[in-house]
Amino acid sequence: MKFDTVITGGGLAGLIAGISLQKEGRSTAIVSSGQNALHFFSGTFESMNEAPARLLEIFSEAGIRVHYADGVRLMPMGTFKESALSLEDISLFEKPAFAKKALIVNFMGYHDFFSSFIADGLKKQGIEARIRLLRLPEMEHLRQSPSEMRSVQIARTMDRIWEKVVQEIRLLLKDDDAVILPQVFGLQDISVPGRIREALPAKVVFTGTLPPSVPGLRTQMQLRRRYETLGGTFLMGDEVKSAHLHEGVVHSLVTQNLGSHYLEADNFILASGSFFSKGLISTPDSVFEPIIGLDVKSSEDRNSWYDPDFSADQPYMDFGLVTDGELHPFKDGEALKNMYAIGSVLGNTRPELGTGAGAAIRSAFKAVDSILSKA
Repeated sequence: MKFDTVITGGGLAGLIAGISLQKEGRSTAIVSSGQNALHFFSGTFESMNEAPARLLEIFSEAGIRVHYADGVRLMPMGTFKESALSLEDISLFEKPAFAKKALIVNFMGYHDFFSSFIADGLKKQGIEARIRLLRLPEMEHLRQSPSEMRSVQIARTMDRIWEKVVQEIRLLLKDDDAVILPQVFGLQDISVPGRIREALPAKVVFTGTLPPSVPGLRTQMQLRRRYETLGGTFLMGDEVKSAHLHEGVVHSLVTQNLGSHYLEADNFILASGSFFSKGLISTPDSVFEPIIGLDVKSSEDRNSWYDPDFSADQPYMDFGLVTDGELHPFKDGEALKNMYAIGSVLGNTRPELGTGAGAAIRSAFKAVDSILSKA
């Protein structure tokens, strides 16, 4: 199977790269094992103080609605974080004290939404907060198993019964000027969060839950649909196992499902993610890249990998592939001329690209521009 470019990884970076290349008439394939950082996506694009016009174009064509404002957002543990470019259903405030009284609504049996922490965080900002639980018959079948009472399963139900939820919340409202809800709306129908905001006589704030992230999964589905509409080949549930290299050039990839049928291409993009998605692997004494054995920037002293303060930034999250100015990764000190590393597999080795989703987007565009400049 021959393509212009083969991309390993179907997360934000891989999909942005694939869509961009398809829009330029290049044939691409994406190999996705299924799990990626979008499953943890907060809905805010970190370090994106300005959104490039081509990113907004991609989002618009994919049906992804975003907004921009310098401010803060309410986090799942009741803290506030500076934010700017975000999905439309993420509320941004000029300051943490965004209301006087807030009603926090959760659903009976749902433990991945930390109502008490959020209430404590709001009270520290001078916001009077109270918590109420809704018991909905439509969710009783999910409560039979804790594994079913997760955000995605709940979201599939909520998109059908959101009007009933609004009615129940109306009965609970007193003089509250804000309603805090878990982010379990709009998985299939992206209009639901907006409709809920219009239907309630108070400011509605959707707050993150434990993964999987409903807005993250929705974003992935929208980008994947757009990619496939453009003619891209999305190999879901497959995994790249190895590569054929010769004199600093990658010729093909071997995947688990294709067996003896190799993926050949002129260019290869590695968007395999970090530790969560197994783009990087750690052992008791080393960190390595599992597909090709690319050079990784890390510390040899394991004791320096982590900070005993659980809430602190963990040093191992900075580990990533060694790359040159064009994002070509190195193997045994030699740059691979037709491979590009993008997204979280870089760790924080390229701080000029930003962090999180911002780094994924910037590195994807940088790799795409390098590939297109070869023509």
